[in-house]
This record gives sequence, C-alpha cells and structure tokens, in this order.
Amino acid sequence: MERYTIAQFNRDFPNDDACLEWLKNYLYPDGIFCPKCSRITKHHKDAKRPSYSCDYCGHHVHPTAGTIFEKSATPLKLWFHAIFLMSSTRCGISAKQIERETGVTYKTAWRMFKQIRSLLCEDDNSLNGKVEVDETYVGGKAHNMHQSKRAKLGGRGTAGKTAVFGAVERSGKVIAIAVPNVDEGTLLPRVKKYVMPASIIYTDEMGAYRSLKRSGYQHHRINHTAKVYVSGDVHTNTIEGFWSLLKRGISGVYHAVSEKYLQSYLNEYCFRYNHRADYTPMFKTVLGQVAIS
Repeated sequence: MERYTIAQFNRDFPNDDACLEWLKNYLYPDGIFCPKCSRITKHHKDAKRPSYSCDYCGHHVHPTAGTIFEKSATPLKLWFHAIFLMSSTRCGISAKQIERETGVTYKTAWRMFKQIRSLLCEDDNSLNGKVEVDETYVGGKAHNMHQSKRAKLGGRGTAGKTAVFGAVERSGKVIAIAVPNVDEGTLLPRVKKYVMPASIIYTDEMGAYRSLKRSGYQHHRINHTAKVYVSGDVHTNTIEGFWSLLKRGISGVYHAVSEKYLQSYLNEYCFRYNHRADYTPMFKTVLGQVAIS
C-alpha cells in the first residue's frame, strides 16, 4: 500500500476550500448538471458558503448534501483531518485522540468518529473458494465486573460477552457479524448468506457446523480439542489471526466496546483488513466512501 503522510495531506488539503473542491470533483467527475439549464454547466465557488453556483442561472449546489458532512458546523478541514487520523493506523484511533489532535470538543469528536465509521460498511460480503469459518466472543471478563453486574449476567465463562461470527477467504476478504448466540440455528443461516455454494469451508469441531455438507459445501474440520491446529491444508489460522488483530485493537485502542456499537467496530476492522493490500492509501480509500452516507 502506498504511504500517505501528514505532509502530503496538508499539501493536498490546506483549507476548507480545498476540501470542498475535492468533494465537488469526486461527486461530480463529469461536471455539475444544472436542473434549471438542463445541462452540465460551469459552476463557481460561492464566496461566503460551502456551495457552487451555476455561471448561467445561479442555481446552487451543495457538495456536502447527503454526506456525513451535511449540516455540520465543524470545518471540512477538521473532518478530513479526522479521516486521515482514523485511516493512518492499523488498529484505529479513539474519539479521545481525535479530540486531542483536532482541538474539537469530545462530543464533536465522538460524532465525527461515529459518522466516519459509518462509511466503513461494505455491501458486497459474498465469500467463495477456500473459506475459514469461526466464532469468538468480545467483551469484558466476568471476574473483572462488579459483583452485582456479574450476578445479573450469570457468573463466569462468556457472561457479559457478545458472540461474533466470522468468515474469511484465504485469498481475500473477511466478514464479522455480531450474533445473539453460537447455536446451529444462528450460525448456519449466516454461512449460507455470506459463503457462496460449493465453496470449501474449514472449521473447528464445533457441532453447529455439522450439517454444512448437507447444505452443499465441502467441509473440512480441524480438531482443536485434541490440540491439532494444522493438518495439511486444513486449519482456521487465518480467521483466528483476524480475531487476534480485532481483540488487540479493541483492548489497546478502545479498551472496551458496548454491544450496541460493536457491529460498527467490526465493520471498521473488516474494512481495514479487506483493503490492506490496496495500492491506494487507506485515507483515499476511506475518503472515497463519503458518497455512500
């Protein structure tokens, strides 16, 4: 992946006008269509507001409309800076760090953080070929909780944690979905939803996957209970490597994530993983998502 430094960022986006110009050019690569003139016309930047006006009829176009920047009083330069910060690290960055780096209030930083993460949800989640499927739990340990909360959640083990289903192509992308439990009735429909038929699926010995062959998949298991982790081509090391990256990131950067927002964090880590080999800098990749909001 090509590096994109803070010096390059400041050169490309020195002020709000430069950010707005980039946004306009990105959203209207062939020029702005004027509904009054019924054609693509030349537009000029308005002096006192973030908009462009048609040179012929004066019709206004607001590039921020329909994006995460719409109706925000925060300068575009700070929005772009926050996107740069969030995309410049492998494991992400906290809202508190955005507050420190940009000088906005924590409330504003959290809103920016949440809005930027909303861009990192991809619709094309179908996997095929050799696919590893696994599940994990994300959340605090029961023995670290207050006694009243621990009793309410039921004690030890996975109490207080959220189950996460995951699948990864050995040669490509990953998906991770928060699920209510790891029963067969929960996991099998998600395998069918995200993994294309006739794919080769690798799992551990968990019983929830026992009917995958009847569903049309080639299914190979690795017996972790017997302390077997690799048998020829059969293993789940790829998805377990992603789980390790996810958990280290959450514990190291965010410390804790509530069940309410967990899926958005999962989307962020999947997005980073899926675009890790892109030639385009991650900042440009994330910035290119603004049209989906």
